[in-house]
Amino acid sequence: MSGIIDKLKKADENNRQLSAYRPLPPETLKSLREYYRVGLTYTSNALEGNSLTESETKVVIEDGLTIEGKPLRDHFEAVGHAKAYDYLYQVTEKECMAEEDILTLHRLFYQQIDADHAGQYRQVRVYISGSRYAVTAASKIPAEIRKLIKWYNESEKNLHPIELAATLHQRFVFIHPFIDGNGRVARLLMNFALLRNGYTIAIIPAILRHEYIYSLETAHTRPEVFVDFIADRVIATQLDLLRLMREDNDTVNDTVNDTVKVDVAGLSKTEQTILQAISLHPDYTYEKLASYCKLSRPTIARTIKTLQSREFIRRIGSDKTGHWEIIRKEGEV
Repeated sequence: MSGIIDKLKKADENNRQLSAYRPLPPETLKSLREYYRVGLTYTSNALEGNSLTESETKVVIEDGLTIEGKPLRDHFEAVGHAKAYDYLYQVTEKECMAEEDILTLHRLFYQQIDADHAGQYRQVRVYISGSRYAVTAASKIPAEIRKLIKWYNESEKNLHPIELAATLHQRFVFIHPFIDGNGRVARLLMNFALLRNGYTIAIIPAILRHEYIYSLETAHTRPEVFVDFIADRVIATQLDLLRLMREDNDTVNDTVNDTVKVDVAGLSKTEQTILQAISLHPDYTYEKLASYCKLSRPTIARTIKTLQSREFIRRIGSDKTGHWEIIRKEGEV
């Protein structure tokens, strides 16, 4: 278990380094989303046997072209996954996860493949090849999904984002609510949890398919094995993104507007951005701060909690009618 803790600390440190580059310019943010739109669609489909290469996947979902000699279903999987990926960014801004979010992700992915079963729980018994464990009986799926959603919404503030994301993926796959597409929806949900809590998309390349399946199977009795596997994939994806960021921007502007007259040493650029926004708009709610700073609401909430714990800000009055106040520190100008 100590190994996992070390990896979670490493992921947190990587995340702090990535935060120094935020908020990203709209053009950069758009290109990154497109980068992972192709990367996640390609890898997630490849894990399930889709024959499209990464460059072919890009052509299919961005140019709407078909690849000669490749199955039509493989094209449908690419287009459907890309649509589900786009939807992912919409639901990360919501207050909490809902059952409809899961059904919509599956419907978007599966619509062109099998419209009758898209976004519908399976009504038949299924078996997972290579697994010694049974999945949830069809009659119990709705109740088990609602239990899963309740667990997620209650656990989001208590578990580390990587443990939360890995466990959500694991529990969803063990239910196996759909006729097909469960693995892809599970990986989308995993990334939903990561994005909502300030982390980047995590990629599982097809070359790791054996390790991925093994860790999921082992998680029936030792769930920490799958958490450890996902932690490795989060760190690897973070390092890839950090490399891209450093190539584009060798130095990070750590300055903050003079309207914030506090010692900002040690704050990330995200923390500085939110601190500056609060100094200019102390009456802003989380939603207004998220819109102003171009950050997600969970990121705003998490960062404000950090700023409060470090005594940079405090809340005066109620949540609805109160305002934020910057705590003046000794030695400020």
